Amino acid sequence: MSTDVGAPEGANARELVHFVTQETRFALLANILQHPEGLPSMYELERLNPSVSEATVYKHVQKLIDAGVVEAVALPDDERQQGYPWKFYRLTDEGRAFLAEHNLLAAEETLKRIYETISDKPEKMVKYENAPRPDIE
Repeated sequence: MSTDVGAPEGANARELVHFVTQETRFALLANILQHPEGLPSMYELERLNPSVSEATVYKHVQKLIDAGVVEAVALPDDERQQGYPWKFYRLTDEGRAFLAEHNLLAAEETLKRIYETISDKPEKMVKYENAPRPDIE
């Protein structure tokens, strides 16, 4: 994993744990983990973090991408639908392995159950949750 943004290049495991557990980044990782498909759109991440500006959400998602923990996954052009998102975010295999190695995935099932109980989602968020997503394996 590259850590050139937000954590020094060649950072040790302790520094990387500190990097991913920074409050906003850790909340974003939790949002990805709790999402029913593990692939939230930027809009969904923004709505799940109402106390954080959209620019800050974007900046921290980008830092997680630059660190190799998260990756953007896009729908193929021929599967995109007007009015729906086409770019989604997920943990990389390396990011998942790193989080597991440092016991940071223990609450994944609990997070999913909590997400299912959110009842006041805006209509647009429900629409986006049901948007087509890329097949990833």
